[in-house]
Amino acid sequence: MAWGRSVPKPPPPPRSLFMKLLPLVILIIVLGICAFIGYHIYLSVQKISNTASEKMQSKNVVFTKDGMKVGVKQIKNENYVDATQGFLVKAWNLSTWPAYKSRLWNQPEQQNNEKAQARKPYTRSSSSSSKSSKSTM
Repeated sequence: MAWGRSVPKPPPPPRSLFMKLLPLVILIIVLGICAFIGYHIYLSVQKISNTASEKMQSKNVVFTKDGMKVGVKQIKNENYVDATQGFLVKAWNLSTWPAYKSRLWNQPEQQNNEKAQARKPYTRSSSSSSKSSKSTM
């Protein structure tokens, strides 16, 4: 009896159903957390890409399947003509030619031989009076 024969161990008790399903429950919880995090990353990326796309579209840059297309802002013909005429009218009104004498029109007025007068510095009364008041102080 004590010579090499051991008492057989009793078999372990059977595992409960909860202990059998615990690894599966842990796996499902981990996968759920990963799916939740992945979903929110996906939503953030979509939101950022939509915002960037809207900003680029406002600057006439559009992303398509073929690549990127850059557009030119459309200017209506009427607005273009108005702006051009406005610049021409401003240039015409701001231009002065004091010594210009036409050979084609205003013939009787051109017979006077008047020369253009040179401009004198500080001819305004306000600037000359302020100088004299400063020099007296």
